[in-house]
Amino acid sequence: MNGFASACLVVLLLGGTPVPKNENAITSVHSDQDLALTLDPSSPFWHNAGTIKLERDKFGKTVPGFSAEVRSRWTKDNLYFLFSSLYEQLYLKPNPITDQETYELWNWDVAEVFIGSDFDDIQRYKEFEVSPQGEWIDLDINLHLAHHEDGWKWNSGFEAAAHIDRAKHMWYAAMRIPMVAIDKRAAAEGNTFRINLFVSQGPPSQHREIAWQAPMNETFHVPEKFGLIRLAGK
Repeated sequence: MNGFASACLVVLLLGGTPVPKNENAITSVHSDQDLALTLDPSSPFWHNAGTIKLERDKFGKTVPGFSAEVRSRWTKDNLYFLFSSLYEQLYLKPNPITDQETYELWNWDVAEVFIGSDFDDIQRYKEFEVSPQGEWIDLDINLHLAHHEDGWKWNSGFEAAAHIDRAKHMWYAAMRIPMVAIDKRAAAEGNTFRINLFVSQGPPSQHREIAWQAPMNETFHVPEKFGLIRLAGK
């Protein structure tokens, strides 16, 4: 596949486990080397990445005036994402801290990646969040537990960067996630993960959310609705 394919997949074999047909899939494009995080979608690093668009809410309805693009690339050591999101009104946490994670960051504007490599126990996956101010949090999610938010004490070692372009009403968030934090396998072309992507915007009274794969639920944590991301060649 070249770039993003949202068409049906025939069958991919993941350690002997067949992936069902008709799952939407993101293609993450290989890079020979790791680079410092850049927030410019037109840079050579991101220009060569496939792009997908988020514009529907948790129940699959289009959200007027609110959309985001997401790009992805990978190296042997890291998986990269870049979110580029329109906004009408930002809802930002006062006194942001970016040198340590921010608990309950999900109560503010954030870009989120939910990703898991375990196709046998899909209730286990990782969650990564970045705010427009560069705040971040990572979580080891286990939905078998009563309080899966306890997973925030886990530390993946991922890196984050963000920038707000107020003139264009856009904000950008980049993530560099160590492969060892999300998978036991060595990174290789053809490796596939379960994934969903989200962006949240606005204060509680005007809160809006968009998802790549609609969870069809009030919570984002519906792994049965995740799509796929596949590590592809250049």
